[in-house]
Amino acid sequence: MILQERTITVRQLPATFLDRQRSAFFCAIKSCLDIDRPCMVLDCSKLDQIDNGTILVLLCCLEEAMKRNGDIRLAGVSPRVKAALKAAEADVLFRFFETNDEAMASFRQRAAVRPLQANTVPNLLGDAENVA
Repeated sequence: MILQERTITVRQLPATFLDRQRSAFFCAIKSCLDIDRPCMVLDCSKLDQIDNGTILVLLCCLEEAMKRNGDIRLAGVSPRVKAALKAAEADVLFRFFETNDEAMASFRQRAAVRPLQANTVPNLLGDAENVA
């Protein structure tokens, strides 16, 4: 089995968003998400505060990624921004990381799969002697 390396896009959020900036930012992000299983890290390290309009943009970006079986991770989120996302109940939808590198690495991690041992496999059919 050959695993293809997924492309991870990193985008920096500006310190503040005006209404017209939100629209332009979303359009730029949406074009990057127009692939199968998009992986994107949004660098929030410059973002000092966040309002409902900006939260909506982040949610729209996440929705676009999820439509294509992808995800968006947030990096460098300040406690103030994290508190605003929590107040809007949007914090549960995102995964937060301290750095862009940590967020990018999270896309590359595979779930650890342990093979089942023979004695732990349940016998769903019962004993072979009892099968008619």
